[in-house]
Amino acid sequence: MEIWLEDVNKFYGSKQALKEINLTIPQGMFGLLGRNGAGKTTLMKVLAALLPADGGEIDICGVPVGNAGKVREMTGYLPQDFSMYGNMTVYEAMDYLGVLSGLSKKERKERIPVLLERVNLQNNQRTKVKAMSGGMRRRLGIAQAILHDPKVLIVDEPTAGLDPEERVRFRNLLSEIAGERIVILSTHIVGDIEATCENIAIMDRGEIVYNGTVSELLSLAEGNIYTADISRMELPQVKKQYVVTGMLTQSDHVTVRFLLKNPLQEVFAGAKACEVNVEDAYMYLMYRERGDEACFSPC
Repeated sequence: MEIWLEDVNKFYGSKQALKEINLTIPQGMFGLLGRNGAGKTTLMKVLAALLPADGGEIDICGVPVGNAGKVREMTGYLPQDFSMYGNMTVYEAMDYLGVLSGLSKKERKERIPVLLERVNLQNNQRTKVKAMSGGMRRRLGIAQAILHDPKVLIVDEPTAGLDPEERVRFRNLLSEIAGERIVILSTHIVGDIEATCENIAIMDRGEIVYNGTVSELLSLAEGNIYTADISRMELPQVKKQYVVTGMLTQSDHVTVRFLLKNPLQEVFAGAKACEVNVEDAYMYLMYRERGDEACFSPC
């Protein structure tokens, strides 16, 4: 069970949103990482057969994406802006969406309680949608997306706006679901990818700029990430010479984390190479691709 894309393009008028996308997505959790506007949502909608591609080939678990009806039957989609009628209760919303998915009354009666328990909403069946927290709505979104038992689950920016505790809960839920199907997690939040995915792709300006494992991504940045304790007076010069990716201010000193602008650049006395994390590696890759220091340097 896998998804593959070959030379996929998408245009909005004269603007090219997807550029020659080549990608294979295996079973399990797959992370799609990129800044806002990178083309992630467009790609998710194309995979869910909600938008047609303007060239290339896409196969969803053996079904060409052009067979939109069949693809939608086997795909669950949670958009970033998921919402339901506010006056509906949780159970009514699930039942309504089940009808739209073509489930019989018997199937809905059997599946809805099981899924609400799985997403920890079993005690909220009579809660109105408008009274739910952001995290509860996201969990309802997951429940409706897997109501018809799809082979593929696509979630777009699912943890944006959630508090840390709810974000952890949501990531754990996705990881559990991924044992049974393909789950594509599209996000600009590096921590979500680091906590849940081993196979990832990184998008920028409509292109795939990285496709591989998290460990392979980390290895790309090895030897290029440094940390140092400096005075506040030294900070402007350090920011001028290096790409600063993080700062921790303590009294009159600052602990900075930075990457080199090129592999031959020398570091100042007291700076030490440090262990690379996914955020470091992502920033290193993006700087290497774009050379756009202003995107990463803290103000």
